[in-house]
Amino acid sequence: MPLVVQKYGGSSVSDAEAIQRVARRIVETKRAGNDVVVAVSAMGDTTDELIDLANAVTTDPAPREMDILLTAGERISMALLAMAIRELGVGAQAFTGPQAGVITTEHHGRARIIDVAPGRLQKAVSDGDVAIVAGFQGLHPETQDVTTLGRGGSDTTAVALAAALDADVCEIYTDVDGVFSADPRIVPSARKLDRVSYEEMLDLAASGAKVLMPRCVEYARRFDVPIHVRSSFSGLEGTWVVGDTAEGEEMEDPIIAGVAHDRSEAKITVIGVPDVPGSAARLFEAVATSDVNIDMIVQNVSATVTGVTDISFTLPADSVPRAMAAIEADREAIGYAELTTDDAIGKISLVGAGMRSNSGVSAKFFSALRDASINIEMISTSDIRISVVTRAEKLDEAVRAVHSAFDLDSNDGEAVVYGGSGR
Repeated sequence: MPLVVQKYGGSSVSDAEAIQRVARRIVETKRAGNDVVVAVSAMGDTTDELIDLANAVTTDPAPREMDILLTAGERISMALLAMAIRELGVGAQAFTGPQAGVITTEHHGRARIIDVAPGRLQKAVSDGDVAIVAGFQGLHPETQDVTTLGRGGSDTTAVALAAALDADVCEIYTDVDGVFSADPRIVPSARKLDRVSYEEMLDLAASGAKVLMPRCVEYARRFDVPIHVRSSFSGLEGTWVVGDTAEGEEMEDPIIAGVAHDRSEAKITVIGVPDVPGSAARLFEAVATSDVNIDMIVQNVSATVTGVTDISFTLPADSVPRAMAAIEADREAIGYAELTTDDAIGKISLVGAGMRSNSGVSAKFFSALRDASINIEMISTSDIRISVVTRAEKLDEAVRAVHSAFDLDSNDGEAVVYGGSGR
């Protein structure tokens, strides 16, 4: 029998009625002749509520206990969903991440999956049951502590399960009908993509498109797991995230896949860095000790008289305190004069595999921003992506301007956002 792994996000299981609707879809998939394994997120805003509770009782939650607390949200979802499926006459067994064999690194709050031992899931499926797995969590084998994978970890859980079980497809259910050429909350006329490559989806996700997380896409690409992104609120065909064009197909990818945006980043500027070999290395070695992911980097032209320069880089806004502390701790070795931060920035990215073989994309992109009076502060490019940083308050306007300039609007009416969160 074909094996289907499905993942349902928080908006898809937000209340009892939503859980029953998801249960009916799972049962339909099972009765259509498939074996089914499901990864599920916490209900609605449960994770945020648990974080608020922790912050209400302590100013510095211990990472280990925080992971124990946060995994409760997915445990609630998995148990209720298994009950709802059983109510429909189909067997179901619920498993925590550790029970499902999800093995992770030891980093609480940001663990990575290193292996999946799916024996118990395979047994449940062979018994004719639907296996329901709590997403977002696993177990570190040495400490035997439960860990969480960070935001969007349920997507990664689902793909990891699909890879370990050699599933035919991993269906990621969300509250939109697939991957769109832009966020439909900002561009209602955004076009749904029927197919997007792993490479394009990875850049879209890394640039702020929240329908899939970068780690999930990277895992899928590594193990060649086809992903079908679709809505749990409709029966429409969604978006397929796959490898390169299959053998025998004679289709040419569109030049542009979509426009992504990200308002969750901040900028740090290190002022007065000596313009000598090794200065940048010392700076970013210090940042590396704080385990912070850096996105864009710009170094100004040094002043001939002073022999110093300024270096700016972007990073997740919630990582700024760690990065600042690491840089300040190594101030003497780096030799800089001043540190500044800016959290009122936004990033817009244009992504498309067709950029490699089509000229004029950059000119059209920057012309669209110019015509919309959008000032550019930083620029970064790859062979399939152009990203710029601008002011946060101008970001939505920039997205609409670029989307329109590349004729990405749909002729099928406005996109529907069923749940409101995009996950």
